[in-house]
Amino acid sequence: MTTRESELQEFSFSNRELALLHDVSASIQAFTELNQLLQYILRKVKGAFNIEGASIALHDPARQEFYFIRTVEEEDQQEPEDAAQMRFPDHYGVAGWVFRENQTVVIPDVAKDERFSNQLHLQQHFKTRSMICVPLNTRKDRIGVLYVLNKIEGRFSDREARLLEILAGPIAISIENARLYGELRQHADALEVENRRLQSEVQNRFDLQGVIGSSPAMQKVFGLVEKVINTATSVLIQGETGTGKELIARVIHYGGPLSDKPFVAENCGALSENLLESELFGHVKGAFTGAVSDKKGLFEMADGGTVFLDEIADMPAAMQIKLLRVLQEGQVRPVGSSGIVDVNFRLIASSNRDLYQEVKKGRFRDDLYYRIQVFPIVLPPLRERKEDIPALAAYFLEQCARKFKAPVSRFTPTTLDMFGRFNWPGNIRELQNEVERAVCLAGPDKEIGIDCLSEKITSISPDESVESGTDLTLQKTVQRIEKKMIVDALRKSRGNRSQASRMLGLTRQGLLNKISRYGIDI
Repeated sequence: MTTRESELQEFSFSNRELALLHDVSASIQAFTELNQLLQYILRKVKGAFNIEGASIALHDPARQEFYFIRTVEEEDQQEPEDAAQMRFPDHYGVAGWVFRENQTVVIPDVAKDERFSNQLHLQQHFKTRSMICVPLNTRKDRIGVLYVLNKIEGRFSDREARLLEILAGPIAISIENARLYGELRQHADALEVENRRLQSEVQNRFDLQGVIGSSPAMQKVFGLVEKVINTATSVLIQGETGTGKELIARVIHYGGPLSDKPFVAENCGALSENLLESELFGHVKGAFTGAVSDKKGLFEMADGGTVFLDEIADMPAAMQIKLLRVLQEGQVRPVGSSGIVDVNFRLIASSNRDLYQEVKKGRFRDDLYYRIQVFPIVLPPLRERKEDIPALAAYFLEQCARKFKAPVSRFTPTTLDMFGRFNWPGNIRELQNEVERAVCLAGPDKEIGIDCLSEKITSISPDESVESGTDLTLQKTVQRIEKKMIVDALRKSRGNRSQASRMLGLTRQGLLNKISRYGIDI
């Protein structure tokens, strides 16, 4: 038994100290998220030791650096800005000495200790005066150091140093367990991403024949795709939700010279700004709590291939600036890193909103807009290409037959007619869902009639022709025409009632009254 082990064995605890040890041990089981666990533990330590702050710095042997993963120096429980990304050499300061010598150090006055560096203050308003610094050891390795800073009353004692050494053991083990779990999780996520990418390359190598459409509107789209498909030009695809923007992006990638390279997609509206930055640019180990190892960003993963940024209009303003820099310089800076990485990719972006209008409204940067709209393609909504509905419906019917492993006969002419009358605000995706629902209701070996359609399809459609009912009275016919004109005006004005009322020659209140009378919801 070593001298230190003998000292700890003889250490008698007060009730307050026992309560602290119990709380720390219990928290390791109670918290599953490392950031919450460390915040809770350091708050407990701060209160028990009557100090102003506490910090944990982990060691990165690959870079021979320390990096802070959790600091508690203020009362609002918010991590200091950039503290989690602060890194310094592993020979530097008190941490370097403690880590190298594997010894606890108690410093009553840091100004009188040559090992202390005054360049490591985590906040401008926080100044270190005194400290205890202990090594964090697991059974296999030394992983970092734990600080307690600035005794509020009196001086740090040897007893407090011994107590902190005891606490360092379970803290180190909890951090190591979380790091191992995080690495396993990250490897699993990387394998999943790679698996999806490989499946995408095998299963989704589209050509123009994979996109259904014979209408003039789609023929125009096909003509544009054929012009750009064999280039590496940036493409901006605009269109309403459900019009097939990602499908066209895949057609361009897999039909062109980059088809053997990665196709990496990200929805810009699905993640917060910080997560989106990490996904696109990557991060280094210790860049933030939970960053247990280096991670490549999507731009780097797509090396030589295509990055598809879906719904780019939802990208936060700060990220727009960073994306512009990447496009201009061909370089990214991973989160928490001081180095840069060269990237080479083709950008295809999409938006369900008119980006030019977003620029005019100040919601999207004009310089980024002109950078990405080198080759714009606008996809028509389904209501403007109704000639394609029978072919699309038949295609989705075949898909359902394969999915359910049950033959499906066909749509009745009346059903196809109802499909043609409906305006499909959800576009192709809505049609696909409607077909699948109808197949489920119809069952095998049965024609799909209007009894299998949803009420929104079978009810009086805004696009229904006047001639469809010969027994209508003059009043009902006028009402139907009036309702259709109102709906058309609202759609053309994108729901702007003032603009629609001017188009119809009505006052705004008069239009609102008619909308209420006919129960129009658009």
